[in-house]
Amino acid sequence: MESSTQLVILAGLVIGLVYGSVGLLSGFCLMSSMRGWLAEGDGRLVRSYALAIAVAVAASQLLAGKGMVDFGKSIYLQATFSAPVLFLGGLLFGYGMVLSNGCGSRALVLLGRGNLRSFVVVIVLAIAAQMTLKGLIAPARIALVQASQATFSANSLPTLLAMLGLGEAVGRALAAAAIIIALILFAFAHPAFRRSPGQIAAGVIVGLLVAGGWYATGYLGADDFNPVPVTSLTFIAPIADSLQYAMLSTGLTLNFGIATVAGVFCGSLVTALATGRFHLEGYSSPRHMLRSAGGAALMGIGGVMAFGCSIGQGLTGISTLAIGSFIAVAGILLGTGAGLRGVLRVQPLAVA
Repeated sequence: MESSTQLVILAGLVIGLVYGSVGLLSGFCLMSSMRGWLAEGDGRLVRSYALAIAVAVAASQLLAGKGMVDFGKSIYLQATFSAPVLFLGGLLFGYGMVLSNGCGSRALVLLGRGNLRSFVVVIVLAIAAQMTLKGLIAPARIALVQASQATFSANSLPTLLAMLGLGEAVGRALAAAAIIIALILFAFAHPAFRRSPGQIAAGVIVGLLVAGGWYATGYLGADDFNPVPVTSLTFIAPIADSLQYAMLSTGLTLNFGIATVAGVFCGSLVTALATGRFHLEGYSSPRHMLRSAGGAALMGIGGVMAFGCSIGQGLTGISTLAIGSFIAVAGILLGTGAGLRGVLRVQPLAVA
C-alpha cells in the first residue's frame, strides 16, 4: 500500500525531471508556440506542441483501451460540468499567459534557469489558484459553476460516437485516429519542422510523459485500500499544493503533482547548470512586474476554473478525449490569440 504511493511519487519526480530538461532545451510552451506562429511567422514550436498532443492521445488511449487506466476516475470525464466556466477559465488563463510571458510550467522551467521573474509568477499563481480552489474566491467560483453546470449524456468523443451506434472501442479508435492523423499532418507538413529533430523529439517525449503520468497514477497507483488520484501532467493545482506543502509539510501529504513540480524545477536547474544556460535575470521596470504578476493571478484563477492549464487541459485533458477539455482549450487558445493579436494585444516588455 505504502510502496505503491511511493512509486507514484517517484514516477512524478522522474517525469518532472525529464519535462524540466526537455522544456529548457526545446523551449516547449504553448504561449511561445502561438507567439512564434501568429506574431513572428515561425511555426516550429506550435508543430512540436501539436505532435505532443498526437503522441499523448495515441499512447494514453492505448493505455485506456488495454484497461490499464480508467479516465473516468479523473477530473476530466465528469458527466456534470459547466461549459461556460470551463471556457471563461480558459480565456482568463490564455490572456494571463501572454501577460506573464509564459504558462505555469514554463515559469518553473525558467525559474530553474535563474529567471527571477518566474519566481514571482509561480508564487502569485499559487496564491491565486489556492484562493480560487479553497479561499476567498472559491464561493464565487462554486456559485458560478452551480448556476451554469449541466449533465451531459456524452462527456467524451468516444461516448458521443458510441451514441451514434458505434461500439465504445470503435468510437475510441475513430476519435483518436482522426485527431492523431490531423495533428501529425499539420506538424510534418511544415518543412522547417521536419528539419528540426530537437523539436520533433521534444514533442514525442512530452507526449509520452503524459501517458507516463496516466500509467503511474492509474496503474501503478491502483490500490483498493489506498488509491491515488488518477491524473497526469498538470500544473495549476500542483503549483498551489507545492507552495502550501513547502509551508505546512507536516500537515500535508506528498503527492504526484507536488513531486512533478519539484522535478520540473530540478530538471531545468541541473540542465541549465550543465549546459551553461543558467543566469540570473529580473524585471526591467515596476510596470513589467505588475503586468507579470497580474498575468500570474489570471492564470491561477482561470486555470482552476478551466480544470487545468495549457498542459493540464491542452495535453493531459485532450488525451482523454473529454469534451470539456476541448471547451477549455478553445478558451485558452482564444485568450492567447487575443493577447497576441488584435485590439487587446499585449505589447511584450521582455523575452523569456
